[in-house]
Amino acid sequence: MAAIKPETPQVKSFRLQVPMWMAHLPGQHYDVRLTAPDGYQAQRSYSIASSPLEKGEIELTIDRLADGEVSPYFHDVVVEGDQVEVRGPFTSYFVWRGEAPVLLVGGGSGVVPLMCMMRHRRLTMPELPMRLVYSVRKADDVIYADELDGDTVLTFTREPPGDWSGHTGHIDADLIAEAGVDSGIGFVCGSNAFVETASQLLLDAGFDPQQIRTERFGPTG
Repeated sequence: MAAIKPETPQVKSFRLQVPMWMAHLPGQHYDVRLTAPDGYQAQRSYSIASSPLEKGEIELTIDRLADGEVSPYFHDVVVEGDQVEVRGPFTSYFVWRGEAPVLLVGGGSGVVPLMCMMRHRRLTMPELPMRLVYSVRKADDVIYADELDGDTVLTFTREPPGDWSGHTGHIDADLIAEAGVDSGIGFVCGSNAFVETASQLLLDAGFDPQQIRTERFGPTG
């Protein structure tokens, strides 16, 4: 474990040095496996947040789930210098291969694979049109707060900051329109309900159904 960075009260980013590293595609994931002294094993998949250009390392951003078997261990036990077992990267259709323009729509921790795409685009094709629509419950739920810029449209569904003058409430047609991307490829990641709503909004905005890719996580914003 090379570094651990708190992102929110419930989310941390873990940077791992991977001896048998291979370049991933933005949107891919690694499997993490924990083995107890009695042999019991628990395994979970986590999206990669770092760009494929960061050779030898990967960053996994993990949301602490109270009833989880793997995430509490990472949050409560793992420290810098520890070793953990990971396998990957694994292929998924939820990958970005340089297509443009791109609209990313994330809810809560669903932003993780989308940030991988944003980071890689910034390093390789900063002029390429890519926008992120990001929905969270409240101010201290914003993951990667120090990296969000003018390419991000943010909305708070429950408790916006006191000085907030931007969008509030759940994602809607106006929010999608504000992003300024009405064609191209869309990536949607979040809870089941979030993905269903966001996908329909992209369809209503004119996106080709074949160009909308989705990934579903556990509880999100």
